[in-house]
Amino acid sequence: MGAGHAHRLYRHGHSPVHGLPPHTKLAAAFAFVVVVVSTPREAVWAFALYAVLLAGTAAVARVPAGFLLKRLLIEIPFVAFAVLMPFVAEGERVHVLGLSLSVNGLWGAWNVLAKGTLGVAASVLLASTTELRELLLGLQRLRLPPLLVQIASFMIRYGDVITDEMRRMRIARESRGFEASGVRHWGVLAKSAGALFIRSYERGERVHLAMVSRGYAGSMPVIDEATASRAQWSYALALPGAALLVCLLGWTL
Repeated sequence: MGAGHAHRLYRHGHSPVHGLPPHTKLAAAFAFVVVVVSTPREAVWAFALYAVLLAGTAAVARVPAGFLLKRLLIEIPFVAFAVLMPFVAEGERVHVLGLSLSVNGLWGAWNVLAKGTLGVAASVLLASTTELRELLLGLQRLRLPPLLVQIASFMIRYGDVITDEMRRMRIARESRGFEASGVRHWGVLAKSAGALFIRSYERGERVHLAMVSRGYAGSMPVIDEATASRAQWSYALALPGAALLVCLLGWTL
């Protein structure tokens, strides 16, 4: 799958969670999210227990709370959508602090906030304890279509290449005294975007030719074979297993 690739979400560590095979963590995170989504929205206490389970997992992984909370800011657009739901939804209404709010909208907002936040937190925790290269190996181990794995791999690598090219172009503009401060500078930025597209396309062609000349025939060689023991699977599935128990209690109580 190529050389290692660090990303900003990853936090280097040597915890038991870091040491788990990537495909076990991917399966555990997916199962946890499925269980959370399947929980009835009226079982408010269940979502509190889910948060406790994630906090416990973060403690075992030695991932600080501040590190996770900063990366949870990515869900702000969903929070804004949830805040509007009580105002625009129809049905029975209640008055809170002089505001007329929809009961269905309040439940819908809670449903989006609770399940969305827990899902994002689980994803951030997964990314914090697993490198991108390991995630790709895990997806491959879980029998995701090889073409999708390759697309994801190339997207990650070329994302950094394009970002670095953008940085060099920005430095070149600033070294010549350019500073975008209004509409009249949009033309320069548009030309820069066009030049970036052409450079990226040409670089992609050169890389493809280099790969073909080295024997690339549509599949990437697997350098590391990720395997997991029963104990590792049991350890990884402890989180979704406990969440499943909470979900079943939420449906019966």
